[in-house]
Amino acid sequence: MTDSLGFLDAVAGLPEQLVAAHEAAAKLLSADALPPADDIQNIVILGMGGSGISGDVVAAVANGMLPVPVTVLKQYRTPAFVGPHTLAFAVSYSGGTEETVSMTAGALDAGARVVAIAAGGALAELVASRGGVHVACPPGYMPRAALGALVAPIFVTLFRMGLLPDAHALLVGAQDQLARRRDACRPAVVGAANPAREIARRIGRTIPLIYGGGALGAVAAMRWKADVNENAKAPAFWNTHPELDHNEICGFGQHGDVTRQILILVELRHGFEHERLAPRFAGTRAQIEECVAGVLEVTAEGEGRLAQLLDLMYLGDWVSCYLALDNDVDPGPIPAIATLKDLLARS
Repeated sequence: MTDSLGFLDAVAGLPEQLVAAHEAAAKLLSADALPPADDIQNIVILGMGGSGISGDVVAAVANGMLPVPVTVLKQYRTPAFVGPHTLAFAVSYSGGTEETVSMTAGALDAGARVVAIAAGGALAELVASRGGVHVACPPGYMPRAALGALVAPIFVTLFRMGLLPDAHALLVGAQDQLARRRDACRPAVVGAANPAREIARRIGRTIPLIYGGGALGAVAAMRWKADVNENAKAPAFWNTHPELDHNEICGFGQHGDVTRQILILVELRHGFEHERLAPRFAGTRAQIEECVAGVLEVTAEGEGRLAQLLDLMYLGDWVSCYLALDNDVDPGPIPAIATLKDLLARS
């Protein structure tokens, strides 16, 4: 087994990481340091990759509870609607993500109230120098293994401002569920008793096509895809119901002799799906199952929207690690991204 950076240990520590980040943010953040809730008209979350997905988590979980809209931005430019009545979370674990720093500078110029979540770097310096709030992340993590440290401060901030009264309960429920999932998926658990090992075994050398349902399922599916890419160094694709039923469903049939050899469908299900999503999952499967190598259904566990979303995402973390190890791939290093960053730094 090759794990040169101790990535499996980092994955295994996510439940404790979320607890620690929750407690640290609760001690650091006070209502006095944050803008009054009645002065906020919209929320934006700025970030890329393993850091930016924290924004997708917050939007999927809380958009139905928050009194103002949440927009997740993954780009360079700051939209014109960002202004003095915007609460902006700038999220970059390293603090050096160029797109996030660029968007944050634009948000500050527009007068937005900015909370930076970063281990340090240019982002922390920029926000602190312009009167914003910096929540420091613990050092030593890879961004894609720092989800707890990035998500918890956002929920705690919204709780402290009175915008999301359920935030504390959501975090506690998620912490408990992540611990249960970790205990089921850790390497010491073998055979069919370990759902992540079994799913990885069934995926094997096929390419997973990951379908989620609604907002929660979409974020989980996107995370699974990114996990397979970064950790297993393999291709994967994702989409979400109901959108895929208006386009992607038409893409099967003509090349079924090829797709049934290389694609496997993974359905991510959860307890907060709209009632019309179940027949969509069933009807879509009926049309395309002859064109894929197999169909796997994964069901979220846990109490609350955050618990079920993080549970699905965490299971994907483990599946991707076992896909890597089963194929003698080191899950930690991501040389393709490092090479691209070096090229961009010279351009």
